[in-house]
Amino acid sequence: MSDPPEDSTPHSTGPPDRQTLRLLERHLASDSLVAETAFEPNAYEPRLLHGVLAAERYPDSVTAVRLDIRWFTTGDFSIHYVEDHEDGTRWECRWDRHPNTHNTRLHFHEPPSATGVTDLDLPSLHPLDVYSTVLAAIENRLETLWSAM
Repeated sequence: MSDPPEDSTPHSTGPPDRQTLRLLERHLASDSLVAETAFEPNAYEPRLLHGVLAAERYPDSVTAVRLDIRWFTTGDFSIHYVEDHEDGTRWECRWDRHPNTHNTRLHFHEPPSATGVTDLDLPSLHPLDVYSTVLAAIENRLETLWSAM
């Protein structure tokens, strides 16, 4: 597995990268923050990886937490973090690399609604490096939630 090509197809994400999705699933499944993982539509032809995070690691005001991961053979990806709160609100953000008209190919949809978008600069686009960046951000978010109690 290597970093994505510098000049991947400019207007297409390409097909799902099943090998990378399976790699990321193995890492998620071994993380103590993750309660369960699942592929859509199935493990044989995965297009989307769901990670359900362990609700008991969050304050009671958070009722559900998930991470949705799409990865493509072009090296494009979308990693969406979503918290559902007992008051009916949702806190979410998303790390994206894909063709779009709103920002650079690599960008971040800011919390709490994931509507604000900024360009993103990551030191590496290797899937495990991106995964580590996202998990570190989730750990920081978890600390912020607990410190606000």
